[in-house]
Amino acid sequence: MCSRYNLTSPHEAVRAYFGYENRHEFPPRYNIAPTDPAAIVRPAHNGRRELWLVRWGLIPSWVKDPQSFSTLINAREETILEKPSFRGGIRHKRCLVPATGFYEWTGPRGAKQPHHIHRSQNENGGESAGALMAFAGIYDEWLGADGSEIDTMAIITVAANRTLQAIHDRMPAILAPEDFDAWLDVKGVEAREAVELLRPADDNSLAVTEVSRAVNSPRAEGVELIEPVGDRLL
Repeated sequence: MCSRYNLTSPHEAVRAYFGYENRHEFPPRYNIAPTDPAAIVRPAHNGRRELWLVRWGLIPSWVKDPQSFSTLINAREETILEKPSFRGGIRHKRCLVPATGFYEWTGPRGAKQPHHIHRSQNENGGESAGALMAFAGIYDEWLGADGSEIDTMAIITVAANRTLQAIHDRMPAILAPEDFDAWLDVKGVEAREAVELLRPADDNSLAVTEVSRAVNSPRAEGVELIEPVGDRLL
């Protein structure tokens, strides 16, 4: 499961990594929570890529009343082709979710310890808690009878790799840049082919660090949320 993540890289770096055309300036986000505004990268009408702001928590277009529907923050890779809530998205509305890390918790209720999971190395070979990654996602557009519109997304999860198994049994599906085109090409790449791109990240590609319990609050923000409070675990 992925229930909290961050995007802290400068917007110029995000644009360069994901190759979208439009220009959006946005501040660092250290604690993106369900129902928060979130950035996705999707195909634009001209066939290029665009950055788009949506709400995290998928509401399928066929839902009658969004207020009575439990939004879906994650979609499991194993069942995404069969689940009615996800079938339309995996076939027709695949997206990339820019991130620099995500959080998972261990320990008993009331004393849970948060962990920040991020790239283990940057492009220069040094450790980096700010290197970009792309979560595989799906999105949808809900239209109300009164003309209201809600754009939403869900992050796709896969089984955890060996690095994360001690923390959690699931992790976001992280796509390599060479797979971006195929994932976003909903016309040329069928859903079953796209699902084959979803796999656990390489065991050595991610690092896990304990961070402040301040991140437990979805209202908390700031760089202190990703600063290690102990030795790196993995």
